[in-house]
Amino acid sequence: MAETHEGDSRRDFLIITTTAVGAVGAACVAWPFIDQMNPAADTLALASIEFDVSTVAEGQSVTLTWRGKPVFVRHRTPAEIEEAREVPLDDLRDPQTDAERAEKPEYLVMVGVCTHLGCVPLGQSVSDPKGDFGGWFCPCHGSHYDTSGRIRRGPAPLNLAVPEYQYISDTVVRIG
Repeated sequence: MAETHEGDSRRDFLIITTTAVGAVGAACVAWPFIDQMNPAADTLALASIEFDVSTVAEGQSVTLTWRGKPVFVRHRTPAEIEEAREVPLDDLRDPQTDAERAEKPEYLVMVGVCTHLGCVPLGQSVSDPKGDFGGWFCPCHGSHYDTSGRIRRGPAPLNLAVPEYQYISDTVVRIG
């Protein structure tokens, strides 16, 4: 019959206690490193933004900042809308109809980041080059987007992204 010694139970207690204190200490050291990977407070504050699209004149564009990215809001002319609707889907690298991209045809809302290497395309200002299709042009590598933000020529693989958005009134849109 094995005899238990008082030293064995004391050693077990010290091992368990030391392990528990070490685990708590490791958690206390690791927490700041893990917490710093969370988004900054100013980024979280911009999780959604609201914008009154009626402030944009027909044919004009504005650039908003949402989640640290530029968002293009364009009040399209009837000619731009018609031009976007007439494009055959077979001509598009990333086929999407204009109706899929714009909830209200006169207002186009999209993230203004080229899908090739993350540049910001030109085309928001009246004096900017708008590319061969009248929309946006990324001068970094020559991507051309049409009046619906769809890629038509150049190395970009996808259309300019349309963020999640909804109209909360006739003229106010909530992005995010």
